[in-house]
Amino acid sequence: MKRMLSVIGILALALALAPPAQAQPDTLAKIKETGVLTIGTRTGSPPFAYVNKNNEWVGFSIDLVEMLVKPEVQKAIGKPIKVEKKESTPPTRIPLLSSNAVDLIAGTMTDTPQRREVVDFSLTFFYTGAQFLVKKGSPIKGVNDIAGKRIATQQASTNAKILREKYPQAQLREFPDQPAAFQALLQGQVDAFTNDGIQLAGLKAKAPNPAEWEIVGDFYSEEPYGMAMRKGDTKFKAAVDAGLKNGFESGKYFEIYEKWFGPKGELPYPMSAQVKAYLLKQIGK
Repeated sequence: MKRMLSVIGILALALALAPPAQAQPDTLAKIKETGVLTIGTRTGSPPFAYVNKNNEWVGFSIDLVEMLVKPEVQKAIGKPIKVEKKESTPPTRIPLLSSNAVDLIAGTMTDTPQRREVVDFSLTFFYTGAQFLVKKGSPIKGVNDIAGKRIATQQASTNAKILREKYPQAQLREFPDQPAAFQALLQGQVDAFTNDGIQLAGLKAKAPNPAEWEIVGDFYSEEPYGMAMRKGDTKFKAAVDAGLKNGFESGKYFEIYEKWFGPKGELPYPMSAQVKAYLLKQIGK
């Protein structure tokens, strides 16, 4: 009996000391303790997130965090915070979240069912689709013209996955980021670079000779961008979503959009009525 009680005692102690299974993340508590919201974002995806000529980290996605998300997080934890930025790319962004190196991915990440299995997404803050950037006069006019062609994509992107699965006749060339893929196109190593249309427009605008390049093809994918966070952190997601919702309702979101995509913005790209309706439908408008 004594031996049995001893075994039971040891087991009880072990259970008491063991960490709780599948403990839910608490990003707000982490931010409250550190006073820092750390975001993973891009360095070469204008105008969403990039380092400008003054070596400043700027962009539409970053403004959304600073002006819409940050105030709601501060309200949730009851203290001022600062936003720190770390570079993230398609292959690294989910590992950065999983390892707690960043709290939020705010760049150009498409919300997909597959990704929702491992991370949670905010409300959609931008909607676009995949197209091709080519040299003017290229025979590539869309996704039906890529058989046998060398097509650059970003590693781990949704576009690369679609081409691999649905258009295996193309010669896929994967690069770590947008600048590397675009450089390969400039040097003639590939025949086209495929990415979300809005990102291609940003690269074209900043090319040495923008008139030499054109964006072609209808969308062959749907790309709703969301901000990604650790799965199951309902309080943090509520704060992020509240920031975006308030931005939609107050009109602040559309002011930020106009700053970056309006006629005088970094990349003129008027919002269509269809896209505006898509965004507002998320909040019941």
